[in-house]
Amino acid sequence: MTARIRAAFPLASAFALLATPLAAQEARAPMSAEDLVTMPRLGSPTVNPEGTLAVYSVTTTDPESFKRSGKLYLRSLADVDSAPVALDLEGSSATFGDDGWLYYMADGAGDNATTQVWRARIGSDGSVSDAAQVTALPRAVNGYSVARDGSRIAIWTDIARSCTRIDCDDSAKKYLPGPGDGRLYEGDGGFYRHWDSWETPGALSRVFAFPLENGIATGTGTPVDGPLGAGGPNGDTPTMPFGGGEDVAWAADGKGVFFTAREADAKEPYSTNLDIWFSDLSGNAPVNLTKANEALDALPTPSPDGQYLAYVAMERPTYEADRQVIMLRDLKTGVTTPLTASFDRSFGSIAWTPDSRWIVASAQDVLDTPAFRIDPRTGAVERLDLMAGNEAHIGNIVPLHGGDLLFTRDSIGAPAELYLSRDWAQAKPLTQVASQVVGKLAPVVVERFSFKGANGDTVWGQITKLDGHDGKMPAILYVHGGPQGSFNDAWSSRWNPRVVASQGYAVISVDFHGSTGYGQAFTDAIRNDWGGKPLEDLQLGLAAALERDKQIDGTRACAMGASYGGYMMNWIAGKWPDRFDCLVQHDGLFDMRSFYYTTEELWFPKWEFGGSYAENSEEYERWNPVNHVDQWQTPMLVIAGEKDFRVPYTQGLASFTALQERNIPSQLLVFPSENHWVLGAKNSLQWHNTVFAWLDRWLKPDGAGE
Repeated sequence: MTARIRAAFPLASAFALLATPLAAQEARAPMSAEDLVTMPRLGSPTVNPEGTLAVYSVTTTDPESFKRSGKLYLRSLADVDSAPVALDLEGSSATFGDDGWLYYMADGAGDNATTQVWRARIGSDGSVSDAAQVTALPRAVNGYSVARDGSRIAIWTDIARSCTRIDCDDSAKKYLPGPGDGRLYEGDGGFYRHWDSWETPGALSRVFAFPLENGIATGTGTPVDGPLGAGGPNGDTPTMPFGGGEDVAWAADGKGVFFTAREADAKEPYSTNLDIWFSDLSGNAPVNLTKANEALDALPTPSPDGQYLAYVAMERPTYEADRQVIMLRDLKTGVTTPLTASFDRSFGSIAWTPDSRWIVASAQDVLDTPAFRIDPRTGAVERLDLMAGNEAHIGNIVPLHGGDLLFTRDSIGAPAELYLSRDWAQAKPLTQVASQVVGKLAPVVVERFSFKGANGDTVWGQITKLDGHDGKMPAILYVHGGPQGSFNDAWSSRWNPRVVASQGYAVISVDFHGSTGYGQAFTDAIRNDWGGKPLEDLQLGLAAALERDKQIDGTRACAMGASYGGYMMNWIAGKWPDRFDCLVQHDGLFDMRSFYYTTEELWFPKWEFGGSYAENSEEYERWNPVNHVDQWQTPMLVIAGEKDFRVPYTQGLASFTALQERNIPSQLLVFPSENHWVLGAKNSLQWHNTVFAWLDRWLKPDGAGE
């Protein structure tokens, strides 16, 4: 079964990770920004019922136009020596049904065509036949899930909560009363904007179920949330802004749907209370299975035999980084057991083996994200050893028959590739989507290290640098966001240590107090202490890295970070002002008072600082970078996205104004079309070119810095 993913370590010695053999390094060019932006990207796999064929997507970027396109490939799991075959099929979000058909999403025909669900027969040789449209709905399909027996399909789309039929006319928008184009929102409406989009009151992402007759969806659909006001949820499914297919799951017998939702009311900006509901598709209100828990419940994952529902749950309401414990609900008795309550890691995915004997789940553990095998009878948790060396980042886990596992694995050194494990043993690679490209580039070495941080606690970090580099190299201190996150051993298309190291720098990342993967107490430690223990860890971590690796030139150093990492750049500017030659601050919090009143998910600052700004202003001001602007002296590059509603771009404008007022060398890069992240290919290239030029200006001998 496909893993349900939400979402989002002590060793005595360091580990080295080489991307290519030493003998082949000399003629290889360092990785460039263009290499990163155009690197092929592997999508998640889907497997046929027999476990013999896998289909996956590969996204490529044209190096001239930077236009991105996707292609589906077929890979035999029975013959691991065979080559992948490109499918003659235009589509995305491919999923094998238990009926053997490959379902996928594609645009229909005609000028007004929308995205709909299709299906086709796939031969073991990659042949495609009998392609046909499954849905022909009057609105675009955003996602879908097919019942195991192929008798029904669930789709989700944007539609008014008052609609009980998929063909409902909901074209009127209450927030546009006219005659002008001004938006009008009521004060009790909850979110009026979220992540990067303005809300449409009354309209939600909702799931409708349809019977399938000869592969065709029929009827006007049954809404799984039931009629408005009947007792079902009034909220988005999948959940916004990052929810997907992991929020929707068919019952094993295909006679009902489990789904995740949170009430879209005035309390939503303050709430992490996601619940799991069950609809029997009668058209009546669904049943809330997790009503007793006011914190998050997510990833509904029924066992193939229909006996259990596994899901993850948090314990503390309004805390988005609380530990996710795997829960097990007996679907006959309703008895629910916290299966992994005694295991101090937070699980981010769930998958059952086909025989319902084991749960396979992933969780961050120190600098890795390995897979774990969990016994649903006892709750015993066993870390699987699937890779030689470091596990790095394992994801998209698909358990197969007989203890076999299909999954993706990526690391700082290389993007994701597909791997196959036989009988729980170490895996072998099945694809070379990006490895051939990476293999032509100069390799990097990644070294893990630990040191005594704040309170004498063990803190972990990593040093990434070009392998075989001759001479000293300047230091770059990488600070992750979250703040409950990690710069763990994983590939990133945005904040990538390898591409920065390839410019001739040593990238030092530190998992300061508040980071994930070290137990919940370590993660919790940043609350009400944003500029305390984390800054101490960064100071001690940088010193430890410089002591460990004498090739790193600590007299030439810059720091960079985004989101909380951007906050830390502003905090460093005032509290550690004489350490760095330059700073790169992306989407960083500058004034905690204005941030509180302009961000959208208000549960976040209320938890982090013990209440609203009005309730606990002293705590906000205690860690407010704006209060230390008088100490600023370090040159800073400020980057912001105009569609960022999480940390509104005006925070960046304010910090840039502070820099200008103090005549501190500075630059401001603003992306009108980007949100909290920079996702567009051309924008990503501009981001990297601007950052690299800024680092070179202050750190390289021929730079233009002071």
